[in-house]
Amino acid sequence: MDPLANTSVPSIAHMFHENIAKFANKTLYMTKRDGQYRGQTYSEVGAIICNMAMGLASLGVKKNDKVAIIAGTRQEWAMSDFSILSLGAVTVPIYPTLPVPQVEYILKNSDSKIAFVADAEQLEKVIQVKSKCPQLTHVVLFSKDPKKNDWVLHFDELQALGKKFTEGKTDYLKQASNAVQANDVATIIYTSGTTGTPKGVMLTHKNLLSNSMVCSTVFPVMHDDVFLSFLPLSHIFERNPGHYLPFFNGSSVAYAESIETVAANMGEVRPTLMTAVPRLYEKMYDRVRDNLASAPPIRRKIFAWAQRVGKKARETGSKGFSYKIADKLVYSKLRGRLGGRIKIMVSGGAPLSKEIAEFFADMGVTILEGYGLTETSPVITVNRPALIKFGSVGCAIEGVEVKIAEDGEILTRGPHVMLGYYKNEAATKEVLDADGWFHTGDIGFLDSDDYLTITDRKKNIIVTSGGKNVAPQPIENILVTIPYIEQVMVIGDKRNFISALIVPNFERLRNYAKSNQLKFNSEEELLKHPEIYKMLDQVIQEAQDRAGFARYEKVKKFALLPRAFTIESGELTPSLKVKRNVVIDNFENIIHELYSKNLEDARDAF
Repeated sequence: MDPLANTSVPSIAHMFHENIAKFANKTLYMTKRDGQYRGQTYSEVGAIICNMAMGLASLGVKKNDKVAIIAGTRQEWAMSDFSILSLGAVTVPIYPTLPVPQVEYILKNSDSKIAFVADAEQLEKVIQVKSKCPQLTHVVLFSKDPKKNDWVLHFDELQALGKKFTEGKTDYLKQASNAVQANDVATIIYTSGTTGTPKGVMLTHKNLLSNSMVCSTVFPVMHDDVFLSFLPLSHIFERNPGHYLPFFNGSSVAYAESIETVAANMGEVRPTLMTAVPRLYEKMYDRVRDNLASAPPIRRKIFAWAQRVGKKARETGSKGFSYKIADKLVYSKLRGRLGGRIKIMVSGGAPLSKEIAEFFADMGVTILEGYGLTETSPVITVNRPALIKFGSVGCAIEGVEVKIAEDGEILTRGPHVMLGYYKNEAATKEVLDADGWFHTGDIGFLDSDDYLTITDRKKNIIVTSGGKNVAPQPIENILVTIPYIEQVMVIGDKRNFISALIVPNFERLRNYAKSNQLKFNSEEELLKHPEIYKMLDQVIQEAQDRAGFARYEKVKKFALLPRAFTIESGELTPSLKVKRNVVIDNFENIIHELYSKNLEDARDAF
C-alpha cells in the first residue's frame, strides 16, 4: 500500500507550505535564549524559511542542487532543511564531529554548492577544503562569528538577500515548491559506517513523507504534543521522527541546549514525546539505581514493592488499587523527572536492553523500541503501545514488507526504501535486488505475530575456532546493564573462547574499592587490582547465567580498558555505533594479552 495514495501532499515542499498556513498561530519551535525557552509560531518560522529559500535562490540554488548543513541539532538546522527542500534542492547533512578529510570527501562527492555551518569551528573546516571543492560557492554562518571571506554570509544576511530577491518575484518560491515531485531526491545522507568509505544514501520526498505519515498513526501524534529534540539531525533517526513527524502533525519541537542538559531541559519543556538512543535510557536507569542505593531502607522497600506491583500489572494487563498507590508513591515521581507529561519515548539507533525496557514499563513509562536504517527512511518496524514485546523491535509499519532470507538476513521492501547510493551503482546493486528487496545486513527472526527480533549485524557474527557461531550483541546488551560497566565490546572471532573489552564505570569502581578497603594510588592500579577483577568476573558470570547463554557464548576472560571508546579516536561513529575493526586495531596489544596468557582460567570454553 502507498501511504501517499490518498493525500494531496506529494512532497515535503508541499507539506511545508500547507502546514505553515494550517497551523499558523501554533508554536512550532522553542529554543532557550537568555535563560528561558522562547517559542516561534508556524507563521513566524515560515516567513524566515521563505526568506532563506529566496536567499539561496539569489545565490543560484535551483532544483536538484546540493546544499550541505554542518551543525549540531538546533532550530537553524531545521529551518535550513526546509528552505533547501522548498526549492526542490537536496539537503546534505554533515556531522559536526567529522574531521576535515571526511568533510572534504562529502562536500566533493555530493557536489554541494552551498554549505550552512554552525560556527567558526565548522567554518574553519570548510575554509581548509574550499580550494579542493570548486563547486562550493558560498557558506552561510549561523553564529555571529566574524567573517574572514567575502563568500561567507551571516544567517541574517541570507534572509536580507531573500527579501530583496523576492521583489517582483512573488510566485517564484510557490512555483519552485509546486515543481517538486514525490520521487525527487530530498536528501543525501552519508552513512557514518562502521567500515569503509561513507556512502551517500539518496532518500526521496516520498521515502521521508510516507514514513512520517505512517509513524504518526503508530505513536500517535497530536497537535498539542511537544517533542524534545537533542539527537543529531544529521542522523535519519532524529531527522524523520523528531523533525518531519511533529511538523506534519502540527506539534511543537523544543531544542535541548546540549546532550549534557537534556535532563534539565526535560523539566523545563515538559515534553510529551521524544526519541532517544539506548545510552540515554541506560544513564537514566543507572541514576535511579544510584539514588536508590543511598536511600533509607524504608524507601528501598517501597520501591521494590512498587516494582513488583508494576511488573504484575504489566504481565496481567490489570491495574488495581495497589497500582494506584504505587503510582502515587513511586511511578509519578519518576515521570516527574521526565517532565511529568511524557506519553511515549521511542528507542532506536542501537539495541535496547530488555531489562531496562521492562524496568521503565514497570514504572509506568512506555518506551517503544523500533528498527530501521538510513536506507529505509528510517522506520521498518516498531512496537505498538497496545502490544509491546520486550526484546523485539516490533512489527512492520503500514506499507512495509519484511521477510527473512534463508541465511537469516532481514529483507525489506516498500515506499521507505532508498533510491540508491549516490554515484555508486555497484554498492546499490549489492543491497537492492531485482525484486526491490533491500538487504539490511542484519540477522533476525519473526515470531508468530510477525514481531521482529534482531540477533546482530551479519558481519559481526563471531565464528570461534571450534566452529560455533556467536552473536555479540545480545551478550553486550546484558553486560552493559551491570552498574560497573560503561561500554563493552565482545570479541572471539577465530579464537577458542569469547572475551570482552570493558570500559568500566570508574566512579563506581572507586566507590566499591573504598567501601571494601582496597588500596590503590591510581586508576591504573585500580584496574589491575585482583579483587576488582574477581568481583567483576563474578557479576559477569551471574548476569550471563541469568540470561541463559550457552557455555560457548559466555565471556570467559575480559580486559578493563583505561579509557572510553570515542568518536575522536575513530572507535565510534557519529551515531555512537562501535567500529569493531578500529577498536580491535587500537587495543591490539591488550587483546593479544587476553589470548596469550595461561588459559586455565578460561574455564574450558567447550
